[in-house]
Amino acid sequence: MNFTEIATARQSCRSYDPTRAVEPEKLARILESARLAPSACNGQPYRITVCEGEAAARVAKATQGMGLNKFAPDAPILLVISEADYVPTAALGAKVKKNDYRSMDIGILAAYITAEATAQGLGTCILGWLDDAAIREACGLTGAVRLVITLGYAKEGDTLRPKKRKDMDELVRYVK
Repeated sequence: MNFTEIATARQSCRSYDPTRAVEPEKLARILESARLAPSACNGQPYRITVCEGEAAARVAKATQGMGLNKFAPDAPILLVISEADYVPTAALGAKVKKNDYRSMDIGILAAYITAEATAQGLGTCILGWLDDAAIREACGLTGAVRLVITLGYAKEGDTLRPKKRKDMDELVRYVK
């Protein structure tokens, strides 16, 4: 798959096959792509916690407040993305420029994870609705939890939905 094909095929999966495990080699490829994601000063100010089994069940429950993310328990793997310290150069830049590079870096990381998962034939969904304290406790984390990404195979018959995106002229502006 080229990148445009990956971008076209990737969608938020909300219907996982709980009986189908993710192969370790596919997970390893996804994590290697995540390791290669660019970040401010190459600092990678985040940690990825791979949750399976009971840990995945605890994390899934912590994403289900107010009846949301009902599909999360069916995903065999949940990737918890938490904050880590900046490297000194990125910390200085963030302070001087009053810019949150860590949030940008986590967004780029999530894009790399979801793109590689799609290339591996897996589904993902990025969850921002979560109970930070419960997930920290479940995973033994000290850094703030920013995202949880569900990962697994979509159920049979889960078809690609049409993309609803802004028109190009609404999204892009050229300046010379």
